Amino acid sequence: MKPLGLIALLAAAALSACSSQPDYRAQKTAPPTVPQVDLQRYAGLWYEIARYPNRFETNCAGVTAEYAPRDDGRIDVINTCHKGSVDGPVEIAKGVARVMEQSGNARLKVKFAPSWVPFAWGDYWILHLEPDYSAVLVGDPGGKYLWILAREKTLSAGTLTRIKTRAEELGYQTAPLEMTDQG
Repeated sequence: MKPLGLIALLAAAALSACSSQPDYRAQKTAPPTVPQVDLQRYAGLWYEIARYPNRFETNCAGVTAEYAPRDDGRIDVINTCHKGSVDGPVEIAKGVARVMEQSGNARLKVKFAPSWVPFAWGDYWILHLEPDYSAVLVGDPGGKYLWILAREKTLSAGTLTRIKTRAEELGYQTAPLEMTDQG
């Protein structure tokens, strides 16, 4: 299985300075993240609701990300994509995330490359989190990548609108967001 998926995109963000991925955020100052994230509550399965278009998730449906805290303080990440449709062949990417210091657990670095590759860490910033941990807005500060994730396969229209509004307040364009087919 070839590596791709939600967090693999963020790992690529670290190397994206020379990529052709467009920036969907005009502001150059870093956006604020949520003040605090309980990583035990954040752990578990998330469904991708929407994403910026990107080459790593071309033709992906039924996309999920699963997070599991490790004893060493890092987080195991497993991303799943079904190629072509929610019943299509499965591609899985396995990676690891680490919390950036003094971020309240809201700024992470993720990596899907082998441990000996030093420059493969990408930004994974938690920009909005519903109080009950039912939905989240994550992305990179430059505006190349943005996702809306939820604990269920669908979000209410009100929650989706609230999260998109927050993205816009942070300077992210929401028109480019593509809804993910979850079946």
